Amino acid sequence: MFVGRKLALTLAFTVLVALAFGVSCRGFFQPNVLESIVIQPPSVNFEVNATQQFSAYGTYQDGTRALISSGVVWSSDSPSITITAGGDATALSVTTAAATITGSAQGLSGTATASVIGDVTTITVSPTSATISAETSVTFTFAATPGPPNFITDDNGGTLSTLPADGIFTCSVGVNAENNPAEVCTLSSTTGASASYTVQMSYPGLSGVTINSPLVTVTVTGG
Repeated sequence: MFVGRKLALTLAFTVLVALAFGVSCRGFFQPNVLESIVIQPPSVNFEVNATQQFSAYGTYQDGTRALISSGVVWSSDSPSITITAGGDATALSVTTAAATITGSAQGLSGTATASVIGDVTTITVSPTSATISAETSVTFTFAATPGPPNFITDDNGGTLSTLPADGIFTCSVGVNAENNPAEVCTLSSTTGASASYTVQMSYPGLSGVTINSPLVTVTVTGG
């Protein structure tokens, strides 16, 4: 009788210890919480009809970093780029501005930028030189071959450089006399202005090299 009660008490004690240990372990060993997400590649240019794979990497509470292989929700903020549930982005048309690709998981998100570039191998500019005086403007048209885009500006993937960059001679996107996209450059004053400025348009090429237009010299007249 005593042995039976002792055995029952021992078993009960063992069960209680096991339960307590289980609760303690669950409280002590917390799940490795996801703290941030980064998207790879962080920035990419790809051409029309091409596909680009994006991946989400998570940084966890313990400092480790790993690929998030499931549960990622992908989106693109541009109609020029679609993206599948697996992170495969497809270029539908040339972007006028860089698109934001977002990967989200567990309430967190990371972003990347993507641009769909056209088939540009040569950029010509018109006019090839100009003179300008205070409070006047000159319009430059940068035509692309073979395209698209047919005309390149700062708002469809091109990068316009003006030197020196003194804030007196400035350019903005507009249209030319034929209503084609162009860059309109204005000299606000001759005071403090350079004797001349150079203007050049650049655009990313499909081969990874940058396509540049010829340099244009703009001479300042008046004083």
